[in-house]
Amino acid sequence: MRLGLQLGYWGAGMPENAAEMVTAADEAGFDAVFTAESWGSDVFTPLAWWGAATRRVRLGTAVAQLSARAPTAAAMAALTLDHLSGGRAILGLGVSGPQVVEGWYGAPFGRPLARTREYVSVVRQVLAREAPVTNAGPHYPLPYTGPGADGLGKPLRPITHPLRADLPIWLGAEGPKNVALTAEIADGWLAVYFSATLADQYNAWLDEGFARPGARRSRADFEVAANASVTVTDDPAAEYDRHRPVIALYAGGMGAAEKNFHADLFRRMGYGEVVDEIGARFREGRRAEAAAAVPDELVAETAIIGDADEVRRRVREWADRGVTMLLVGCTDAEQVRQVAEVLAED
Repeated sequence: MRLGLQLGYWGAGMPENAAEMVTAADEAGFDAVFTAESWGSDVFTPLAWWGAATRRVRLGTAVAQLSARAPTAAAMAALTLDHLSGGRAILGLGVSGPQVVEGWYGAPFGRPLARTREYVSVVRQVLAREAPVTNAGPHYPLPYTGPGADGLGKPLRPITHPLRADLPIWLGAEGPKNVALTAEIADGWLAVYFSATLADQYNAWLDEGFARPGARRSRADFEVAANASVTVTDDPAAEYDRHRPVIALYAGGMGAAEKNFHADLFRRMGYGEVVDEIGARFREGRRAEAAAAVPDELVAETAIIGDADEVRRRVREWADRGVTMLLVGCTDAEQVRQVAEVLAED
């Protein structure tokens, strides 16, 4: 089981200890470091800044939001980071949700599957640099010839030669169609919340994508990276309390009442009534009460918490169900080193 450090996105300000955690991950044998973005800090700048002090770990986005930048711009950022890091970049992409896409980026959210397929196709054209990049659209037409165009656009190929044409592209996906598409066109899957009880379902969705004509990968060379807070402790109850507000935010605040992909994921785990209660309280501004409604069982299902033996047992369980990398959220460098040491003993 490989380890990735998930730094996430920033809160009100820059996390003070992120640089130390990145250095610790590089020294402790982590395979990769990942950043995220929502509607605050961006996903590429921290990787370039903190990644400059590393020598070994891969540097990944988990995830870069599709609507934040054109596919050619995402490809430019990825190929630049790949050059700067000596071939260590991973481009993780995701559609986000309608609240962010339409409320923050001012773009339509509709047809996320078609947009993802088209976006990845354009990125791969840039990285291949075999011909000037063109795309018939309808979501990312190149050259653009629609309303307002002056008709002078021409197909271009990147001036900078990409270091790797096969720079890995991973997709963040939660629903069955998105996960199947990920297995068909991507090199890896970023699972926001993984559940061992739903592993058979996840694997069925992945297998559907692998079986499609022209699928890029097979199970043998495809990465499954699952986000997981891994905490070695003899007091799991305290850790459960620390995780409740985060789950409440994702279930109740990271989407609209009518469409919240994270909430749908928790419902598939069997927590439909709990999700409804969390969402109602969150939307009423009762965030502490929303967090209190998150049961221990939901925390335990989506995080790996316990003493060293329990942590190793759970990690083996996830590996047996197809996870190849844990994207670990840590609070400080000492936890980074502790997780690496405990799992190295297995």
